[in-house]
Formats: sequence, structure tokens, C-alpha cells
Amino acid sequence: MRAEPLRKKKKVDPKKDQAAKDRLKKRIRKLEKASQELIPIEDFITPLRFLDKSRQRTQMELPFEESERRALLLKKWSLYKQQEHQMERNAIRAMLQAQQEALQELKLESLELYTEAIKRNASLFPFEREGPNYTPPIFNYQPPEGRYNDITKVYTQVEFKR
Repeated sequence: MRAEPLRKKKKVDPKKDQAAKDRLKKRIRKLEKASQELIPIEDFITPLRFLDKSRQRTQMELPFEESERRALLLKKWSLYKQQEHQMERNAIRAMLQAQQEALQELKLESLELYTEAIKRNASLFPFEREGPNYTPPIFNYQPPEGRYNDITKVYTQVEFKR
């Protein structure tokens, strides 16, 4: 009883409708033809001012004795690091073997204690580690407070408009 009267349907001119569809298709074809402009990656482009030969340092010629001393020092260092690595691996291997033997003995002794021993300890993680630095830290170093000038270039894609 409270229904609204039906609205009259607008008569659409088929020629106008077809023309609008054609315009849309033409615009789509135009966009497909125009390739998207690629944004240059400036990190991989070396500026020409850095390629100038006059800016390159001449390589210092070392005396024979110094080069031999450095080579020998490098060999001694690599041998030391290799031995250190081997000792560390052997220590870890021995600890793991001792742990496995202890777990086997515990399993024979009491199955309940063994199941408690092999449970994951959630307090061990997250694991944080700070590795060796190339230079020692500077005592009482205060970083300079200054302004940061953001010189990052911003590129935008060009869109075709009618």
C-alpha cells in the first residue's frame, strides 16, 4: 500500500552509448601502447665525477721485505684462526656428546625426568648477540646532533589524461 510509483526508465540513445564504449576502448588501447616510464635506480649509476682518473690514488709500492712480512703475518693469522675454529668445533662436539650420554642415562633412570629435561626452554630465546667490531668503541663518544637533509629524489608516474 505504501509503495512508491515506479520510475520511468530513461531512454538511452544507442549511438551515444556505443560512442562512449568506443571512447573507453580507444583510451584503453592508448594506455596499453604507451609503456610505463621506468624509474631510474640511481644507486647503480656511478656519477662521472667519480670516474675521473685524476681522482684515483696511486698505489703505493711496498718494499719486498714489507710485502713478505705482511704475507707471513697473514699466513700466521689464518693458521691461528683455523686452529681456534677447530678447537671450538671439538669443544661443541664434546659437549653435545656428553649431553646425549647424560640424557640416555637419565632416560634409563627415570622417564619423567627425561621428558622434563628435553622440553624446550622458552626463556633462552629471544637470543641477542653482539658480534666483533672492526674498531673498538670510543669511550664517552657523543654523536653530533644536527639536521638531517633528506635529498632523496621522488619520482612519479606520468598518466595520460584527455
